[in-house]
Amino acid sequence: MTLFPPLADPPDGEALRIAGEAISYRELAQAAGGLALRLRGARRAAVVATSSLDTALAVVGALAAGVAVVPINPGSGSLELEHIVADSDPDVVVADERAELHERLASLPRVAARGAPAGYDEHYLDPELTALVVYTSGTTGPPKGVQIPRRAIAGNLDALADAWAWTADDRLTHALPLFHVHGLVLGTLGPLRLGGRLDHVGRFAPDAVVEGLRRGATMLFGVPTMYRRLADAAEEDPEVARALAGLRLLVSGSAALPASEHRRISRLTGQEVAERYGMTETLMNTAVRADGERRPGYVGPPLPGVELRLLADDHSPIEPWDDETIGEIALRGTNLFTGYLNRPDATAEAHHDGWFLTGDLATRAADGYVRIVGRRSTDLIKSGGYKIGAGEIESALLEHPDVAEAAVKGVADDDLGERVAAWIVPRPGATVDPERVIAHTATLLAKHKCPRQIHVVDELPRNAMGKVVKTQLR
Repeated sequence: MTLFPPLADPPDGEALRIAGEAISYRELAQAAGGLALRLRGARRAAVVATSSLDTALAVVGALAAGVAVVPINPGSGSLELEHIVADSDPDVVVADERAELHERLASLPRVAARGAPAGYDEHYLDPELTALVVYTSGTTGPPKGVQIPRRAIAGNLDALADAWAWTADDRLTHALPLFHVHGLVLGTLGPLRLGGRLDHVGRFAPDAVVEGLRRGATMLFGVPTMYRRLADAAEEDPEVARALAGLRLLVSGSAALPASEHRRISRLTGQEVAERYGMTETLMNTAVRADGERRPGYVGPPLPGVELRLLADDHSPIEPWDDETIGEIALRGTNLFTGYLNRPDATAEAHHDGWFLTGDLATRAADGYVRIVGRRSTDLIKSGGYKIGAGEIESALLEHPDVAEAAVKGVADDDLGERVAAWIVPRPGATVDPERVIAHTATLLAKHKCPRQIHVVDELPRNAMGKVVKTQLR
């Protein structure tokens, strides 16, 4: 299976621009071909995935050689890094000889991402061969290595190309980290598979994104925090709004984009943001199509090649779809991982009757649109006989003008079993009255879903991926 057909016969023009450094398709093919020769025979290669051209070269060259890439978050702590390196057991680390590495990585043989160029030859490789070993966030234990095969990457990117009318004519801009699937698979390998262009601006800042958009961008990928900051900038500077207005497609993922931000971006730019849903083990599962309806809170229908069902507690499918009944998302399809590295027990536990159990809770509308309401482990609240999704309450809280961030979970209650509790971060300069915020949610939600207690905090506990760690909410 060939992941990057354009590199076999490189088109003219730029392929990648990352943090101001650019490389053409012809140069990329030669550089990746040379690295592939230097990596032949290795099983796995560790790559400290900084937002740099070297990271992209390392990944493309390793994939051309059939070597599994282990992307490592450059901000990993010593314990996490020790675990990842010991568990994945890479043969080499792709890094410049002068690069400073953690001692555990520095003990590995080094192969430079840049060196003698060679012709690009991505010879036939088994579609089931592991392309990436990406480690989970580790919120419920040590991070697990998710083995993503080549067929998942190829099939999923082709499905997204279909959904988003994504072609070689598109120029994508983003500032996502390259150690996870959003920024690496979708945001970097996607343009290269299609023959398009990537403009990665390095560190996220609204002015850096706008500068990138002005270089001819047609698409923007981001997460809700990025879109909120871009909307803030657009409120102050009409040039920001104009830059966003000129795009063909804005895509948000990794968390729900609040309805208030949907409306604000639409008001400022005339654009409607498309959302999608995915996870490390599955890549992307659903997406609002380029020509599809944007509904705040909904992540669209399943992508081509993805089977999705909602399961009740007894694992029976929830039918018909009523957009109200909450179930756990279960998946089958070519987009799935092959298993957790060295963890057959965890792999078996995550599957039931041939379906992968995501742990994510959702409802589904009659037309197939999916609405994520949270995680089973932390976001399913059983209160007074009702099953409540924390995500729906968080979205309602974020509608309040004084609330910048919100996290909701159930806490023990002698009468209800669990009561709904919320932790909120005020917007700068705002003073939050908990009773008024509760009254606000009562205008949007059924009474049993409204928070019964609110804690005002300076910040929410987050992991390295920026996701809230609800077990640390006190």
